[in-house]
Amino acid sequence: MVLLKSFVLAGLTAVVAAKSAVLDLIPSNFDEVVLKSGKPTLVEFFAPWCGHCKNLAPVYEELAHAFEFTKDVQIAKVDADAERSLGKRFGVQGFPTLKWFDGKSDKPTEYNGGRDLEALTAFITEKTGIKSKKKLAPPSSVAYLTDATFKNTIGGDKHVLVAFTAPWCGHCKSLAPTWESLATTFANEPNVVIAKVDAEAENSKATANDYGVTSYPTIKFFPKGSTTPEDYNGGRSEEAFVAFLNEQAGTHRAAGGGVDATAGTFAVLDEIVTKYIGGTPLTDAAAEVKKAAESLKEDAQYKYAEYYIRVFDKLSKSDSFAAKELARLESILKKGGLAPTKLDELTTKTNILRKFVEKVTGKDEL
Repeated sequence: MVLLKSFVLAGLTAVVAAKSAVLDLIPSNFDEVVLKSGKPTLVEFFAPWCGHCKNLAPVYEELAHAFEFTKDVQIAKVDADAERSLGKRFGVQGFPTLKWFDGKSDKPTEYNGGRDLEALTAFITEKTGIKSKKKLAPPSSVAYLTDATFKNTIGGDKHVLVAFTAPWCGHCKSLAPTWESLATTFANEPNVVIAKVDAEAENSKATANDYGVTSYPTIKFFPKGSTTPEDYNGGRSEEAFVAFLNEQAGTHRAAGGGVDATAGTFAVLDEIVTKYIGGTPLTDAAAEVKKAAESLKEDAQYKYAEYYIRVFDKLSKSDSFAAKELARLESILKKGGLAPTKLDELTTKTNILRKFVEKVTGKDEL
């Protein structure tokens, strides 16, 4: 009887430990918990099937734990796919949508800042003056692979860079923070995986043996569609890894996060911009860009080829569009607080706009 009681208590303890710190809201409790409580509340409207929501979930849970010590601010969520009336009530059109209720008004403001733990924590502190008492590391973007998951990760539609490590290895420990930063840098690249295998763990040592790993760290690159790796023998700085992956995967990442100055640009389209600046009539240049863009439809960055077309269209209405739009976007970027995907998008657009503006400046100086 005593033994059974111990098992029951242990089970209850596990349930309590696993309980989420995020408040679950439904139509019957929303007004009471959020609008009538007088407490500032950050509410995430999500859908269970949404990939971006799944990525945000562990970060949002960490955020809730970071502020669970106080009763003066609330972190909550609504399954807006199941509770569509709440999503409709607050104008939710996409997932995830984060809205801030100040505890005084029933009219929330939308949160458009970064979706990492640091940005979300800073936002709540700015709004409430309450500082988190927990220093929490954001969830890792490294894919930790085992014998079972390794075979499902390589050979598919993603390029995979794998570090085979051992817990006792000093060089592996030195590599660890760089590897984490590299994974964060490539977190928004859908076709690149930064992975790690504990080569001495029981559930992954077979994979290390299969690939002849005998020293640590051993780094191997698996191109998409291939299970035959290439040994990586380059530098061990983030800059070196980023340069290698950009070349191999056709990406345009910048060390430390974001995209580089070539993201979104196309040499063939830049040549037409140069001709336009040199005197080619705008209508002719616009038609040439549109035609050239047709050949780029299979490129992963094709939407930015379309942006060239849009810039030419806007220039036909205002010859100062490129300079003004560049200034506007740079002002937004300077303010910071953007979600990583939005940061990438705006930086990429400034790369294209700068092709127009810098060439104009060069011509004027001549």
